[in-house]
Amino acid sequence: MSGILAGLVDGLAAFALALGIPFGADEPPPLAHGYAEGEYLRIAAPSAGTLESLSVVRGAQVAAGAPLFAIDRSTANAERDRLAAVLAQARAQRADLATGKRPQEVAVLTAQKARAEAALRYSSAELARQQELVARKVTSPDKLDQARAAYDRDRGQLAEADAQLAVAALPARPEQLRAADEAVSQAEAALAQAERRLADLAPAAPVAALVDDTLYNPGEWVPAGSPVVSLLPPERVKLVLFVPETAMAAVAPGTVLSVRCDGCPPGLSARVTRIASQAEYTPPVIYSVGSREKLVFRVEAVPGRPLNPGVPVDVWPADIGPAERPQ
Repeated sequence: MSGILAGLVDGLAAFALALGIPFGADEPPPLAHGYAEGEYLRIAAPSAGTLESLSVVRGAQVAAGAPLFAIDRSTANAERDRLAAVLAQARAQRADLATGKRPQEVAVLTAQKARAEAALRYSSAELARQQELVARKVTSPDKLDQARAAYDRDRGQLAEADAQLAVAALPARPEQLRAADEAVSQAEAALAQAERRLADLAPAAPVAALVDDTLYNPGEWVPAGSPVVSLLPPERVKLVLFVPETAMAAVAPGTVLSVRCDGCPPGLSARVTRIASQAEYTPPVIYSVGSREKLVFRVEAVPGRPLNPGVPVDVWPADIGPAERPQ
């Protein structure tokens, strides 16, 4: 019987050694227990609509910038096209105000000036003739007055034609140009907003991540702001630990801890990033019966390599000697 017991003990020791579990050694108790927790990115669309397409599947890895899904964008596309037309109209009106009249309009004004010049030449000659006749007392002074009035009228019409040609080459008033610039800026902002809304209806992955879950299928109605895809970036996995009050002196932000969990590779470590400011009497998930009555602090740490969320972990101070550190 003693031989059978000895063989059983040796077999258990060998089995434990193969699994990396100390057997029969004085292993120091863990500093704390806890679990791995993921901080998920839940990607949603800001507007409600029918899910048009779903580009990812659960459990797949996606690269940063990869398309995730698309909400029906027919209305958003029409609105974007309408605002693009409004912007084109505003820019055309601004360009029109910055230039003078068309060549055809300038040609009309040039012809009017030529007619005014001809009329002025005739009235000038008639005025000279009437002055000579009055001086010779051949005609009455009334004729001279009429000739002088015609001359003044034709000279004024010529000045008006010159002014109209000068104005035809001028742009609009500065106030009109500023108003046109504001209209263009307003149209550009509206178009940018519409394009942003269109992009939000077909979001891309912000970072490389694991597709943890898809919450809707194509064809289903998605409420505004409701997540469609849940992503888990590898760097967003942390350890949530519950350190007894008596061991808090060994933990501070930046402290490196040795980590062990089922199926984890040896030599895993984590760095403490956050310590709760208030203590709690029991952790929300009890991993150790002995810690049930102890006052603990919630401590968060970043593992050296990603772990699956929900995996229970034990941690030790990183300065435990190699002979004592659990493997």
